[in-house]
Amino acid sequence: MNKVLKKAGFILIVISLSGCTTISNWFADDEEIEIRTLPELTNQFESEVVWSENVGDGVDDYFSRLMPAVGYNKIFAASREGVIVAFDPETGDEIWEQEVSRKSRESNLFNLYGLFPDTISAKVSGGLLVAYNAIYFGTEDGVVYSLNHEDGSINWQTKVPSEVIAQPAADSGIIVVNTVAGTLIGLDSQSGEIKWQNESDVPPLTLRGISSPAAAAGGAIVGLANGRVRVNILDSGLTAWEAVVAKPTGATDLERIVDIDTKPLVFGGTVFVISYGGTLSAIELRSGNVIWNREYASFRNVSIAGNRLFVTDTNSNIYAIDRRNGVELWSNGQLRKRNLTTATPIGEYIAIGDKFGFLHYFTQDEGKYVSRIDIGDDDEDEGIYVEPVLLENNLIVQRRDGEVSFIKVGN
Repeated sequence: MNKVLKKAGFILIVISLSGCTTISNWFADDEEIEIRTLPELTNQFESEVVWSENVGDGVDDYFSRLMPAVGYNKIFAASREGVIVAFDPETGDEIWEQEVSRKSRESNLFNLYGLFPDTISAKVSGGLLVAYNAIYFGTEDGVVYSLNHEDGSINWQTKVPSEVIAQPAADSGIIVVNTVAGTLIGLDSQSGEIKWQNESDVPPLTLRGISSPAAAAGGAIVGLANGRVRVNILDSGLTAWEAVVAKPTGATDLERIVDIDTKPLVFGGTVFVISYGGTLSAIELRSGNVIWNREYASFRNVSIAGNRLFVTDTNSNIYAIDRRNGVELWSNGQLRKRNLTTATPIGEYIAIGDKFGFLHYFTQDEGKYVSRIDIGDDDEDEGIYVEPVLLENNLIVQRRDGEVSFIKVGN
């Protein structure tokens, strides 16, 4: 009997040492195995993790677009629970840490024994914005914060009518915040005072995400859940124009989802925006006239380098599109269904993360797959869920478990 138990124990040890990927494959179907299997590749250049530091427990399994931000010679990152940290870019040393999570209302016997946390999560979800010597972000509890960039002290906090799960925007002394309820809000950057609010209709069924606003040329540009793009005047919040990007079709609410969950990209007097419903549009910023439409569907932001737009669609296909006329320049489907992030242009390449913790590189001109680095041990709990952030010729990557890494990209 003891021999049998010893053998069973030995088998369990072997299984545990064999790694999570192998065990996952035992229980994965053919499609999952195909998704996990990466194309053969000889790296044309190498990337190096210079340093890695953790920020709380990250975002866990929650929907989040919480991503790092850079500015004032610091890297800022946050966790869902409400830990915000400023790092030294060169060393990864912590410059300051601030916690905006709330203390439990009362202590009890269970808390004493650690059965329940003694703080309540701040539910930070809106990405960090660096502007006006401060860091701005919102929470699912409908609170917008401003922190001093030098020491992390709280400048102000303002309660707004609904959840803030998107990165704010800033221009002309106004912080623009978009809420889940469809209300766009302008806040005074110094005091947090609500200067104006503008509401829009929200369809019965929408995606969890919302559009991060953009601010440029005296206007706040935002995508709406009804498939439209709207520009509000920054000073007053009044609507300047609305343009239809995607029209609802189909018999059911599910079929009629046309959300624009991406941040409008403003470049050279043109607004580029993509919808989940399947339309990529170029719109004239001053008038709202649609210049061209193309059929691409995504909930990831559109990025740009020169005359090329880069799109990661809902199936993780990657495209390069001429911004001037919407002509497709190339496509790459080698990493389909790996939940790829937005493409971040860096040098002559684009960098894209995936849900298993890999960072991939493609050439901008032809879309050739040229290099990759694993910073997540092929584990979905350590996956890259938001796009890499460019810092000079290097990348800042945040994993789902809260690890922030400084990546030096080889030539």
